[in-house]
Amino acid sequence: MKALALLLLMPCSALAQDALPPGLASAELMPGWVTPQGHRMTALRLRLEPGWKTYWRSPGDAGVPPRFDWGQSQNLGRVDLHWPRPEAFESGGERTLGYHDELVLPIEVAPQDPARPVVLHARVDFGLCDDICVPAEVALRAPPPGPGSDPVIQAALERMPDQAPDQPPCRIEPIADGMRVTARFDATAPEVAMELEGEPEGAPVWVSQPELSRQGDILTAEADFVAETGKPFALDPADLRLTLIAPDTAVEYRGCTPG
Repeated sequence: MKALALLLLMPCSALAQDALPPGLASAELMPGWVTPQGHRMTALRLRLEPGWKTYWRSPGDAGVPPRFDWGQSQNLGRVDLHWPRPEAFESGGERTLGYHDELVLPIEVAPQDPARPVVLHARVDFGLCDDICVPAEVALRAPPPGPGSDPVIQAALERMPDQAPDQPPCRIEPIADGMRVTARFDATAPEVAMELEGEPEGAPVWVSQPELSRQGDILTAEADFVAETGKPFALDPADLRLTLIAPDTAVEYRGCTPG
């Protein structure tokens, strides 16, 4: 990836248009609504300048996925990010996964105390890429929720990957600086993403862009999982998330079956 220039942004409510980083037209936490279960549904909305792109949760070898700091929020319980399916594009000479024009990322928040409202403050780090790639940071506050559901957020929820009812077979083996996962799918797709939920031993894990091969109707995807320790680590196959991605659909597998 090309050289990165760190850009720190003030809260967006205080930003002038010319204070935005290259590629970002606007950023907000949308008002959203309160679900029948009492959860707050909001969304991170990033509008991008023409030609610019931002990244999915597991972009591959290149790219900076969004990272959230909710430390200034109030009455925050569980936070679930509902990622719409991404597209593939070139970034810094590498093939990666993300979004162009706009990202609407639905965010569902369960309150600690259901009798009290949730106040949402988020500091978000993310990457932007065109001919150059830059990391950016925004500080956002969600306005109070609206009286009903938002069609923009609903449309993003409808673009989430479908959940597969089964698990693909896989092989997990140690390599010099981490673990290698090879999964086999009885399906075809132009893109496969692999990721690990959580951080084994409390350290982030980098995941390579999967290498794909096809033999008949079987698609094989192989990726390396490298921890900060630079050593093999205990990888629970139940913690893997494997996603097959096509232009108009995506299927997500939770876990794989060694063998």
